[in-house]
Amino acid sequence: MAALVHIQETPRWKKILGFVGPGFLVSAAYLDPGNLETDLQAGADHKHELLWVVLVGVSFALIIQSRSANLGVATGKHLSEHCKAEYPRPVNYCLWVLAEIAVIAADIPEVIGTAFALNILLNIPIWSGVLLAGLNTLLLLGLQRFGIRKLEIAIGVLLLMMGGCFFGVMAHAKPDPREIVKGMFVPKLKGDGATRDAVALLGALIMPHNLFLHSALVTSRKIPRSFNGINSACRHFLIEGGIALLVAFLINVSVVSVSSSVCYSPGLSLENKTHCEDITLNSAAFLLKNALGKWSSRLYALSLLASGQSSTVTGTYAGQYIMQGFLDLKMELWIRNLLTRCIAIAPSLVASIVGGSSGAGKLIIIASMILSFELPFALVPLLRFTSSKTKMGHHKNSLTVSIISWVLGFSVIGINMYFLATSVLNWMSSNRLPKVASIFTGVMVFPVMFLYMGMLIYLTLKRETEQTHTAMSTSTGSGSVNEAGAERGSSQFSNLHQLQEGREMDDIVCA
Repeated sequence: MAALVHIQETPRWKKILGFVGPGFLVSAAYLDPGNLETDLQAGADHKHELLWVVLVGVSFALIIQSRSANLGVATGKHLSEHCKAEYPRPVNYCLWVLAEIAVIAADIPEVIGTAFALNILLNIPIWSGVLLAGLNTLLLLGLQRFGIRKLEIAIGVLLLMMGGCFFGVMAHAKPDPREIVKGMFVPKLKGDGATRDAVALLGALIMPHNLFLHSALVTSRKIPRSFNGINSACRHFLIEGGIALLVAFLINVSVVSVSSSVCYSPGLSLENKTHCEDITLNSAAFLLKNALGKWSSRLYALSLLASGQSSTVTGTYAGQYIMQGFLDLKMELWIRNLLTRCIAIAPSLVASIVGGSSGAGKLIIIASMILSFELPFALVPLLRFTSSKTKMGHHKNSLTVSIISWVLGFSVIGINMYFLATSVLNWMSSNRLPKVASIFTGVMVFPVMFLYMGMLIYLTLKRETEQTHTAMSTSTGSGSVNEAGAERGSSQFSNLHQLQEGREMDDIVCA
């Protein structure tokens, strides 16, 4: 029997702590090396002008992540399980492949970020750090043998360490508070590459695999299956997620502000100006060292290492839930991590050997853009399911939330399509390939865009076939637990981790 923590018999603050965990695990992905890379480039290229993109992205993320949590709480099933039950097998296979590509794309910045951190701290070659990145995360994953709560605490400590490091550097850089506030609330997309960097920021902030992960993590909490019990759980998870994303937002703002303050300082040397023109996770350390002192580069490296480790753990869990939900296939977490990392290491290793730190940095931007283009294939099913009374009952999205979510979702899709079309047209007009080759490339790309839109239209308009919602009691008693919902989710969560005999994870009873 797993140990039970009866939160309803404890003070209210302890009851609230019972809900703390999933949001902070998910928020680690909002602070991965891909985010740090795009934040650094946004600050170096556009000062504080793209902070509004970060604000919009995190606000959108809170709305979407809360929908994901609500789906798991109200139905006891996570997003990939709903997709499998709702869509035909060919569509499911496509969604599974896209979700796995998203996990791999998210892992590439984590591999490179860890390699950069090891290079700064230990002065080892970047390509060696890439190879070592496949092993060090396995140590952190070993914490899952002691229960999910221990892992949640470990991730929380890493996030706090990141925050302390970046806020310390920010305090020394002394950015202008008025410019920060102006950048948050006055939207601008001026200058070369502003649209590209905005798309990359969105792609780095809102990750597709996070939607699968959050809906699964909340099923580890046992809640009363009454109307009030589910509403209370959804509210607590919203508050917890909001606090976690607020921390992530402040850290992202601090990174952009530090980059902007250093790169646009009046007394910047020519060497540092060169670093700012093509800033990467690695060159940022040298920039901070020259501008602020050696201690700042060490703090930066430690935060980068913490970023890579924490976000890799969440990516591994997300990949396992995706595989389990779509394919009914379970795998040891260390095997799952090793497979994903081996695939992610290949392009990272090539980029680091051929292009050095600059090539690896460009690969991070490409990975972030891939995530942005893949987002709708997780977002559209999530919004469909959480807006459905058939699946969610009285806990479906309100009309206001539905409108806001769909408007923001289609805005992301529109930005993606605009950026892809303009990028292809600009490339066709400026590249040095023969004209026939350019035309052939255009002929190949634009049908892919139409296929992209066609798949999204299908996911949006497909008629529902699966009914999930079941009747629930109106009582608020703590013992009323839905066996098909929370019990099932907790059991899956425990089985997923494959804990050693006699040492199971804590099931948390929230009432």
